[in-house]
Amino acid sequence: MKRSTTALLALGTVTAAVAGGVLFLGAGDGTGSPGRGGDGLPPATATVVRTDLVLSKTVDGRIDFAQRRAVKASVEGTVTVAAAEGRTVRRGEALYELNDKPVTLLYGPVPAFREMKKGHRGSDVLQLERNLRDLGYGAGLYVDTEYGEDTESAVERWQKHLNRETTGRIGRGDVVFQPGEVKVVSADAALADQVGPDAPVLTIASTRPVVRAVLEQTDGALTARGTKVEVTLPSGKTVPGKVAGTVRPEGEDGAEGGGGQEGITVEVVLDGGSRAASGEDAEAAASVTFVSEAREGVLAVPVEAVVALRGENGGYGLQVVEGGTSEMIRVETGMTADGRIEVSGAGLRAGMKVGVAKP
Repeated sequence: MKRSTTALLALGTVTAAVAGGVLFLGAGDGTGSPGRGGDGLPPATATVVRTDLVLSKTVDGRIDFAQRRAVKASVEGTVTVAAAEGRTVRRGEALYELNDKPVTLLYGPVPAFREMKKGHRGSDVLQLERNLRDLGYGAGLYVDTEYGEDTESAVERWQKHLNRETTGRIGRGDVVFQPGEVKVVSADAALADQVGPDAPVLTIASTRPVVRAVLEQTDGALTARGTKVEVTLPSGKTVPGKVAGTVRPEGEDGAEGGGGQEGITVEVVLDGGSRAASGEDAEAAASVTFVSEAREGVLAVPVEAVVALRGENGGYGLQVVEGGTSEMIRVETGMTADGRIEVSGAGLRAGMKVGVAKP
């Protein structure tokens, strides 16, 4: 489907232009009587076409990564290996090192909120055991919610592989649970920095690329989750996507939620995921076209072709021109975009010639 890159049109404005009394190409009663005046022919004609009509708005955007969030230290210590900005970290790999010990990424939705040791039960234990199994330490391990001797043995084998003290326990701050692999956006604590509990050490994000764009407050309808967009990437490649939601602009405190006084920051996910933005310059601007409404394969004419009909029934018509004669036919109007208006009616077909108010 073709996409318009013009600014969003106000349907009410176009309707007012049609119904305001300035587009009387001829007097018609909507029943098929010919137009009057002179030879009854209009000063110019246009062709009825079958096309796609799209209401859209295009704004600048930039490539980013979804779900930015801070990783905070759980215990006090000294950063001995800082996070590597731009790096993708996967299960079992270290995000950074504190007090010469790696802080390891594991997968799962439950945050690491306590030390885990023999005798403990809970969803965090189940999550830990699943990670141990997937990292290759599942021999003899029964995956459940209980931290038993089998869990302790698996943890010891893992700790030995990491060159850590083989305590069989998971201490506070030893691991960080995240839903999946992450990209390090920034190192918030540098090498040798002293950090305390709840101090941010690094900022991470999903590895899924997104495009962020700012819309005006009056464009709230375009921010709905699932709204279709087309993104022209810095390379010139155009890819489809959809609105994933709104986020707070960088520098604002608080969770995701919508935007400040200057506009609404929208996060767009690209069809094709990371492949879609592979090799793109993240520092360059992208162009984002938001599609608010689309009509595919409809009959359309220039707005100037529509006639406001006189008489009790009112409505709209088109002055159909064939050879040296013309005939007024009644039509129903629909969506407008790019100076065209959707029309439908008995006998109306693509290729017909219709009158317009001026050449």
